[in-house]
Amino acid sequence: MEVEFREFNPFDVWIWLEFPTVPSRMEQQYIEELLNSWFYLGKLGGFNAENLRVQDTGVEISYMEYERTELDQAFMAPMHNMGDIEYLGVWGRCWFDLGTSDLIAIDILINAINQLSKEFVQIDRIIIGGQNEDWAVNKNSDSVFYGN
Repeated sequence: MEVEFREFNPFDVWIWLEFPTVPSRMEQQYIEELLNSWFYLGKLGGFNAENLRVQDTGVEISYMEYERTELDQAFMAPMHNMGDIEYLGVWGRCWFDLGTSDLIAIDILINAINQLSKEFVQIDRIIIGGQNEDWAVNKNSDSVFYGN
């Protein structure tokens, strides 16, 4: 799977997926579950790089003491909005306002989509940001956002 980055604005970012063929309804459901789950984790502040104490500790976390005080003192880092997931031919896309979530969210999404592509839905390319010459973005559309 090819990963491509274009112009990136975390408050106005399109995620584009290119498939080798038109995705079936079941394949679309896999994509939708992944993107919805990723957004809900982000909406709840799950992609907060300020608080990665388990990751930063290393591989030995047995009996690790996890101080709640530090957890509560971290700045909020929630995603704000998600548009409808749309399909046109071999393309899928979704708009996001990543809010103040940290860019670890993008790495996690790429990892998840890569694994999904290996096991369930072949994906040729993911494009993060920018426009797609094969499918213009209508800036005047009334997109439906989740989590307003």
